[in-house]
Amino acid sequence: MAKHTICLIEGDGIGPEVTAATLRVLEASGASLEWVKLPAGAAAAETEGDVLPERTLEAIANYRVALKGPVTTPVGKGFQSVNVQLRKRLNLYAALRPVRSLPGVRTRYEGVEVVVVRENTEGLYSGIEHEVIPGVVETLKVTTRVGCERIARFAFDYAVKRQRRKVSVFHKANIMKMADGLFLDCARRMRAQISPTLPYDELIIDNGCMQLVRDPSQFDVLLLENYNGDMVSDLCAGLVGGLGVVPGANIGDHCAVFEAVHGSAPDIAGKGLANPLALLMSSVMMLNHLGETAAADKVKTAYDTVLAEADPAHLTRDIGGRGGTESFTRALLARL
Repeated sequence: MAKHTICLIEGDGIGPEVTAATLRVLEASGASLEWVKLPAGAAAAETEGDVLPERTLEAIANYRVALKGPVTTPVGKGFQSVNVQLRKRLNLYAALRPVRSLPGVRTRYEGVEVVVVRENTEGLYSGIEHEVIPGVVETLKVTTRVGCERIARFAFDYAVKRQRRKVSVFHKANIMKMADGLFLDCARRMRAQISPTLPYDELIIDNGCMQLVRDPSQFDVLLLENYNGDMVSDLCAGLVGGLGVVPGANIGDHCAVFEAVHGSAPDIAGKGLANPLALLMSSVMMLNHLGETAAADKVKTAYDTVLAEADPAHLTRDIGGRGGTESFTRALLARL
């Protein structure tokens, strides 16, 4: 069987630890993969003089698939987010975040299964801001018909192919009547073209968030513009245990980057405490994307089984255990 060549960005902080664990599990799954390691993030700035070297972008564009560990993003100063740069430079316009309740991970909710589809390249994250006069900063929210149409098309195509039961659009068109009004118009037209009978609703973002925490079972696929999608995807992660137990993908027409959506956690880096589950779950999304469905099912079954067994010696501390990266990885390998 021909091998899939995957670009690998280990990331910063706990990134090398969780990527190493993930590679061990993927090797044991029987997936036919080979890896091209590439630099990005704070570590790359030290060795390459750039947080996102051109050779990294060129390799991902060439091989079309990447798996990425968490990278550091400075707050309020320093370099621009590597994640934002990747999405814009490679035109990865769709952020896909499936969120589901996991066996053995206790939360306030049960049976949550929501998929967040977020526009990934424009809106407030266009990065266009300047100081008008001292003490006054202007930030522009850029919304285009092309951008709105393609993310709406992605969401409805996904809902149809995966036989989902409903699409809900969260917006703020009562205030941003032109920008979010355009987003709504595109969503309605894509629904009419792709799936006119699929149940559909629209909620103002603040009401949508309230409804999510009141009863997440009323939602299925959520479609949002960039900034709203960033907030709501993390909110949904909180419903099932946090960013350490949800996967993420950034998908464009020509390539895709699968990533752990949590931070680089420098405070626990090198201590063997990091949970590799988020990156493992993202790698399952990657395997399905590549058509390696048998391997994907094996890995998913393995971590579902280990979580359901709830042996504290195997689980990392963030999900109620007393183990670490190695104990969790060994438990997965034993199931595989």
